[in-house]
Amino acid sequence: MIAVCLSPLYLLLCAYVFYRLQTWLERCLPYLARKRIRIPICVFYLCVAFSILAAFLLEPSPAKRLLKQLSNTWLGVLLYALLVIAAADLIRLALKRLRRSPQGNSRRMDRLFSRGGHIAIGAVCILCTICLSIAGIVSADHIKVTDYELYVDKEAPGIEELKIVLVADLHLGYSIGIRHMEQMVGLINREEADVVVMAGDIFDNEYEALEDPEALAEILGGIRSRYGVYACYGNHDIREKVLAGFTFSDGQEKASDPRMDAFLEEAGIRLLREEGVLIEDAFYLYGRPDYGRPGRGIRVRKTPEQVVAGMDPSKPIIVMDHQPRELAELAEAGVDIDLCGHTHDGQTFPGNLTARLFWENICGYLRKGDMHNIVTSGVGVFGPDMRLGTRSEICSITVRFRQGPGDVTAAGTPPR
Repeated sequence: MIAVCLSPLYLLLCAYVFYRLQTWLERCLPYLARKRIRIPICVFYLCVAFSILAAFLLEPSPAKRLLKQLSNTWLGVLLYALLVIAAADLIRLALKRLRRSPQGNSRRMDRLFSRGGHIAIGAVCILCTICLSIAGIVSADHIKVTDYELYVDKEAPGIEELKIVLVADLHLGYSIGIRHMEQMVGLINREEADVVVMAGDIFDNEYEALEDPEALAEILGGIRSRYGVYACYGNHDIREKVLAGFTFSDGQEKASDPRMDAFLEEAGIRLLREEGVLIEDAFYLYGRPDYGRPGRGIRVRKTPEQVVAGMDPSKPIIVMDHQPRELAELAEAGVDIDLCGHTHDGQTFPGNLTARLFWENICGYLRKGDMHNIVTSGVGVFGPDMRLGTRSEICSITVRFRQGPGDVTAAGTPPR
């Protein structure tokens, strides 16, 4: 419903970008103003702008995949075209005002507002949009490793040091597929992890969007770790249609597609759905259901106190929770490490600035009481197939138990 309400705004923004583009093209090459040329350009632009709706309406098929990939790229290009053009228009308005003032240099201003000046400024805007879009695509395509070192003042019998690799927000689907997963698994295996945790949003709502489920399951099944690979579900690990980032419910219970559960089992990934395990009789690992969409069979998730009930508080307690919420409550309940995702660190500028207003810890490390909270910016992308001002990452976390003085060295090592 929100997407439907916002559709007039989307069309208005698309029209604004098209008007500016068409005006610039006609200044460069006046013959483009002819009707027989303008109409095909307009039709092509409309096809690109409406690729989002077309992809949403089509049944799973190669055409749907192509349109979905096109629309995801278009959303990013549109964002940066709007930012660049709006900035240029604001500067133009300011210069017009200055031009009329006694201090204005009318000769220089006349050059800026001449046909040549208009062409040059338009060219700069297009170049900036292209460069920002390419930078965003390249950034999203390269996964980095972020290192953390934590100290937990508890004994884990038989274990002095634990290497955890945290990944989240894979968003397997139209944008993220085999090549991305091969890169991720290669990086994970280089870390020689003791345990690998996947903190939700493994899928991108539609199981049919998976490029090749069998191949993907085989790739993820190649993850090596001493104590296994564990996962919890996030808000996108449910069967639900998405249009431009907004979900459409068909009235059914918001639950994971049974094929998603089977996929994880085939890949050798143990799903923890509101349950915990005691690993090597040394430390606990608990997987919480998503805060907003807990999934099949879980209507209300347990409180932090209920999560730790029955656990030996003298042993380290590690929690996977897709969204970084209830941090103070988890710390108070006795959780030692809370591992999260969900935020994407805002994913792409200016989201990486505005999203900070909504999260206590949008990305990286936060100490909450005696608890360590780490939020990863995630491996994949949602919506625009771009990252600008953020990074795709896996987190390599070295945890030491009763290893002398000191609390934590975190976020001090640059991504590699």
